[in-house]
Amino acid sequence: MTRNIKGLAVLTIMVVGFWNGCLQAETKPNIVLFYVDDLGWADLGFNDSSYYESPNVDSLAAEGVVFNNAYACAPNCAPSRACLMSGMYSPRHGVYTVGSAARGKSADRKLIPVANETVLMDSIVTLPEQLQQLGYRTAHFGKWHLGPDPTTQGMDVNIAGKEWGSPSGGGYHSPFDFPNLVEAAPGKYLTDRISEEAVAFIEANEAEPFFLYLAHYSVHTPIQPKAEYADYFRKKQPDRGHKNAGYAAMVRSMDESLGRVLDKLDALDLAGDTIVIFTSDNGGHGGVTNNRPLRGSKGMLYEGGIRVPFVVRWPKVLTNSRTIETPITGVDILPTLLEVAGKRPDRKQPVDGLSIIPLLTNKKTELGRDYIYWHFPAYLERYRGLPEPGPFRTTPASAIRDEQWKLIHFYETGTQELYNLKQDLSEQNNVASRHPEVVARLSRALTEWLTDTNAFLPSELNPNYKGGNE
Repeated sequence: MTRNIKGLAVLTIMVVGFWNGCLQAETKPNIVLFYVDDLGWADLGFNDSSYYESPNVDSLAAEGVVFNNAYACAPNCAPSRACLMSGMYSPRHGVYTVGSAARGKSADRKLIPVANETVLMDSIVTLPEQLQQLGYRTAHFGKWHLGPDPTTQGMDVNIAGKEWGSPSGGGYHSPFDFPNLVEAAPGKYLTDRISEEAVAFIEANEAEPFFLYLAHYSVHTPIQPKAEYADYFRKKQPDRGHKNAGYAAMVRSMDESLGRVLDKLDALDLAGDTIVIFTSDNGGHGGVTNNRPLRGSKGMLYEGGIRVPFVVRWPKVLTNSRTIETPITGVDILPTLLEVAGKRPDRKQPVDGLSIIPLLTNKKTELGRDYIYWHFPAYLERYRGLPEPGPFRTTPASAIRDEQWKLIHFYETGTQELYNLKQDLSEQNNVASRHPEVVARLSRALTEWLTDTNAFLPSELNPNYKGGNE
């Protein structure tokens, strides 16, 4: 399969109908994209957790717009980030999973999975590259996970970003050695240090439009909190399966980081014309948190693996706080932020997302899109110590959702599971046998999308398979 994006035809789903209000203002708004690693949809106060504490995120949600049906484009880190930066679903850029798709024992894998890409291709014109063309100062802080250096893909500034998927060396506590972020003395906490650098960037660039991509390593494992915060949460009453004091402490540090950024925007009188997006790259880690009422966790195409918190605040433009139920997904971020900046996405490559500006500004109640898609032709091992059947969290699978229905197709068995998300958010009732016409419609649309995007389909049998996963 060729992966030269320059040679791909432009997808017909393009952003049209630019909003003619603030987007044509004399000054371009600042952009803050706060992207948390492994934060579950249910792990915040505004989503009814009483154990985890997130006052700054909760305040952002109270002041802004909450999308209740927001999705990552994949159930784990790297592909979600590749989709965000490119505006394309995984079949177009080839980043389907983290590292190798051939996880676990070969004898347990019935099919040969995809030969996964681990670096976002240089030929892709990324979101920050397109913002640079508009005069934005662009900066990355934290986890990049798409190659060795984000400054080669549109970032003017890189603090701590590399190909790493989690903190290297000593983890979250100094001494640590990250690109442009070295701490030899002990006692510094990584989430705090990255926040300090982000705030300094805002101060240094207050006079020009900036794009600040704050992509914390937190709350990804290893669970290494501040000791005093962990002590505090050990004394709290567990709630909805939320009981991991170390993880709760890391959520608190992440929330404090957001607070520092928001406070600095206020102090410099930048908050009014700065759009802030807060979201996560996938669902919560099943060995660390509990995603109830959602089924599953990171690494699965059930809701617990892909549904994420998503909040937008832009005081100058979005004057009424509310919750929107229209489904959105990670590829929508690129066309949205480019519309905020006053630009159409680059016409030389496909764009799979749609701008959500019409929803935010009450111009529309729907985006006019029929389906959202996922394709994960990879294996992921089960979490140790959890009562999941078999050796894997997931085997190769695809999924599709419309306003009401979600279909998951598993390639090893050909099994299709259908859920009515409006009636069964927890995906407890597979109703495929009761609604064959819905299964047929969604299957047909999923197949057409896989064909149109030239997706890798896992069909070759693994000669080493011993039958242990049937």
